[in-house]
Amino acid sequence: MSTGTVAGIGAMLGSAASNQVGAAIGAQAFPLIGPAGVVAVRQVVAAAVLLPAARPDIRRFTWSQWWPTLLLALVFATMNLSLYTAIDRVGLGLAVTLEFLGPLAVALAGSRTRTDLLCAGIAATGVYVLVLPGRSSDYLGVGLGLLAAACWAAYILLNRLVGARLPGLQAPAVAATCCVLLYLPVLLTIKTEGLPYAVTAGLLSSAVPYAADLIVLRHVPARLFGVFMSCHPVLATLAGVALLGQLPAAHRWAGMVLVVTANALAVTTATRDRVRRGPRRCHRGGIGDRGTR
Repeated sequence: MSTGTVAGIGAMLGSAASNQVGAAIGAQAFPLIGPAGVVAVRQVVAAAVLLPAARPDIRRFTWSQWWPTLLLALVFATMNLSLYTAIDRVGLGLAVTLEFLGPLAVALAGSRTRTDLLCAGIAATGVYVLVLPGRSSDYLGVGLGLLAAACWAAYILLNRLVGARLPGLQAPAVAATCCVLLYLPVLLTIKTEGLPYAVTAGLLSSAVPYAADLIVLRHVPARLFGVFMSCHPVLATLAGVALLGQLPAAHRWAGMVLVVTANALAVTTATRDRVRRGPRRCHRGGIGDRGTR
């Protein structure tokens, strides 16, 4: 294994851990400023990181560049708010695991292979085992986790579109800034007691992963990156246990393992198909289409 690959794996692990620890720290601010307040501050941090890196010239944007960028901003706003509200209601591990169904859906979209149908079946079983629907189930929290998943799927598709129309990180930078404007009423009402938690969450969940991905994507193959992303639900659960005292029941561990297995298998199959068919014929995506959220 080359030195670059080792560095890339270390960066992936650090990025994933930072992301989930940041989410756990942000959850500690929920009683003070609520999920919306944490999301608003996180978006400010994301914009502060992305704008200097991308330096977009919005005066030259055409409408064909503006409309998907504005949609991306709406997706940012909805995805993060629904995820953080789900974390507040059902816990970090379950919320993040449900969110990962979004990339899995994109990876499986339009496919009819036996392996992909198997992945869909494993994921569906995993969700049922995770939730175990009953009278005590928080269906609103689960629904918000699934909404975050749908938004992540939309993010992947929109990111491909704006990536073809705007160079570099210009679209995510402008989208993050527009998202800040959407959350301006929330920012004006935030209590200062919750700011340290929210800012830390923004740094760990936005700035650190962004910097780490610059290293990762230079040294690690897309297949390895996509499979490694499947560790996020596990790390989210561990962060929830360590920082929030959210110890999942046995059935949630089992369901999470099933969803992670489906994700890893789907990404591995998608990457193998991409190599076999060539880039022009493959239109499937997956967890590797992460970008900076």
